[in-house]
Amino acid sequence: MQPHPVDIECIGELEPAGALLNPLRLEILAGAREPASATEIAGRLGEPRQKVNYHVRRLARAGLLVAAEQRRKGNLIEQRYVATARSYVLTPGVIGPLSAGSESSADEQSASRLLALTCQIQTDIARALGEAREQAKRLPTLSLASEIRFISAQQRAAFTRALRDAVARVIASHTSPHRGPDGLAGPGRPYRLVVGCYPAPPAQEPVPDRSRGGLS
Repeated sequence: MQPHPVDIECIGELEPAGALLNPLRLEILAGAREPASATEIAGRLGEPRQKVNYHVRRLARAGLLVAAEQRRKGNLIEQRYVATARSYVLTPGVIGPLSAGSESSADEQSASRLLALTCQIQTDIARALGEAREQAKRLPTLSLASEIRFISAQQRAAFTRALRDAVARVIASHTSPHRGPDGLAGPGRPYRLVVGCYPAPPAQEPVPDRSRGGLS
């Protein structure tokens, strides 16, 4: 059966991360979302076949490209490859003990705390997703996203209090106790809930391409 790329692959080890962080290799992976040979990719990128073939083999050794099919071209057999994923995420585990964890900051309203929790989410989901794929199971998750506006610090503080109280009520009403009276873990599968709010970056307007007759 011909392999198909997954939607997202999490990279948490140094070798594949090192193989990934190269501009030409990123272009090669983008061009191999469908099966393609080094010769085909080189033609699309306008690069020498030998150069592209070297990087294709490097990506294959790192497990980011896999053999898809072989085609005969004259007297030669051409190997085609396909990327393992359509998108990649470098998880904090790549930098090992230097990666941020939830204990990095105790201030729940600090940007450092939110960033550390985000790193922990990436690490946790990467590991759980890998295990789920090995067992051919779907990983049960929930994600909510929204954009909101505040006109004052007072409004933002009131929202924070109301949201904290609402989340606490939902947790108390719709989940099982996390710990039993004896201090041991309660029954059921544990889940981690993280709620974050941060200033949205300004939208980036497209820059006219003047080399192609854009507006001046």
